[in-house]
Amino acid sequence: MSSEPGNVCRGCGAADLRAILDLGKVPAADHFPLIDDPIEPGEAGHPLRMDHCAACGLAQLAEDDTVTAEPRGVEPRALREQAVAAVAEVAGTGLLIGRTVREFGSPHGGTWLPLLAVRGFTETAGPADVVLDCFGIMHEPDQRAAFRRRAAATAPHGALLVQYHSLAAIVASGQWNALRHGHFAYYSLAALQGLLGDVGMSVTHAWSFDLYGGTVLVRAVHGAAPSDDSVGLALDSEAPHIDPHGLPALQRAAGLHARTLRNWLDEQAQRGLRVFGYGAASRAVALFSLAGAHRGLLAGVADASPAKHGRRMPGTDIPIVAPRELVSARPDLVLLTLPDLLAEVRAAYPELDGRWVVDTPAGPREGGRETAMAHRAAT
Repeated sequence: MSSEPGNVCRGCGAADLRAILDLGKVPAADHFPLIDDPIEPGEAGHPLRMDHCAACGLAQLAEDDTVTAEPRGVEPRALREQAVAAVAEVAGTGLLIGRTVREFGSPHGGTWLPLLAVRGFTETAGPADVVLDCFGIMHEPDQRAAFRRRAAATAPHGALLVQYHSLAAIVASGQWNALRHGHFAYYSLAALQGLLGDVGMSVTHAWSFDLYGGTVLVRAVHGAAPSDDSVGLALDSEAPHIDPHGLPALQRAAGLHARTLRNWLDEQAQRGLRVFGYGAASRAVALFSLAGAHRGLLAGVADASPAKHGRRMPGTDIPIVAPRELVSARPDLVLLTLPDLLAEVRAAYPELDGRWVVDTPAGPREGGRETAMAHRAAT
């Protein structure tokens, strides 16, 4: 998917935009070349910048000159478990009302429809009593049009449920690599209230979850409606982290993260340790590019998606391999690019116990401890 440069806000149309994170030119986040394809001179030539709108507070992808590739990922267990928890939370408050459901899906896959089906809901293509959007709407270049479509899909007395990765969590945890091509919006609850208000909807409830370091599920209905205490608490919680003056901290986090990872990889190479990665995730593309990672430092990256096997990390010569190849390689350390996968991969690959190192913006860590612990376990 491509979009024109962000001269105006994708949400409100205002022209008062300010860059808060500029990664320069990096590889396309979802284009994984075949392993034998040479690295083209322009492969890492796609601008990646996050702008912030002073008028409505929406953080957004400034421009995208990439073409969206067919999704190749596999939905992680953590995401499936969180979906179950989210539906249970809404149902537990007595707010999962009606008989029909409609879902605006995410290109990364996953669905809540089976969870609603067992509760008696039937999918419809028309206006529905419950409309679902789990990490889907952020992929829409025209945010105003996207919210209009979801409002129109919600029956007059129905409810819209939107789950998103919180901008406050992104800033608080320094998750600068949440910014990627194809992800056009990064929401605070305050900005989301405005976007929904512009299409005649009100946020009534908000639930917070630990997934991705902080996600929020909101319920919105047509017209003016009172909000539950949960909305005020969520707004108060995010306020310190979405101050416009503090948002540029993401730029510093990006530089520090890339330098720390490169230094760590260099250190392992000097020690003669063989390092693999796990998770050929789109969020790792810009990181590996900025860190200058290559096959001499990272022998390969394993991924659960068969569609990625035989390919390489964009902009690098690092091959993507099947998990069985990772286990057979007997690496000294395995850098996990997606912290939410830790419990899942530890259970799936007990042969790699003591070798997992979680990549975080603060630097690689094993099980929340300093990497020195991982070094001792590996040696």
